[in-house]
Amino acid sequence: MGEILLIRHGETTWTASHRHTSYTDLPLTPDGERQARALGVMLAGRRFVRVLSSPRQRATRTAHLAGLDVDAAEPDLAEWNYGEYEGRTTADIQEDRPDWNLWTDGCPGGESPSQVGERLDRVLARVAPLLDRGNVALVAHGHSLRVLGARWIGLPPSAGARLRLDTATVSVLGHEHGRQVILRWNQPSPPPPGTDPGPGVRH
Repeated sequence: MGEILLIRHGETTWTASHRHTSYTDLPLTPDGERQARALGVMLAGRRFVRVLSSPRQRATRTAHLAGLDVDAAEPDLAEWNYGEYEGRTTADIQEDRPDWNLWTDGCPGGESPSQVGERLDRVLARVAPLLDRGNVALVAHGHSLRVLGARWIGLPPSAGARLRLDTATVSVLGHEHGRQVILRWNQPSPPPPGTDPGPGVRH
């Protein structure tokens, strides 16, 4: 039985400043491109029966730099639609709505948690049958992949709030004793040789 590798794209200017980014099609920063190339080291030797990417350039570029040949752009892998909150930070939004929580409230003019869950369920329904033939790679975004991870193990979309996911990371979904499990989560790409990764977090 194969595994599903979830690959979050590298850094953009908005991920670095914690701004919600969905349909805004930003490129990777130079650091983001270095992160994406480093992902290739983690993926070396892996073979995939299917590689799907979000249509956004930050995902497709990450896939390319990591050495992946994308079979198709998958609209259902797009990031959570933040609607009126696109480009804003959580702290900024909570100045207007102190009790706002993405994972339970969704976004005005955008998607609710259940809507995001429904489309990530569709992705899983399409790729799960392929695991009999080998591994599948999905290249996408922080919140959408967190929802996907939660749905794989039978939890509601809101449970993705408990699955932190940094930029340029690899997570692995698989099976244990016939059950769908998370095998690894939020594994960062290695830093370039001779560099100090430091204590920082990659968003």
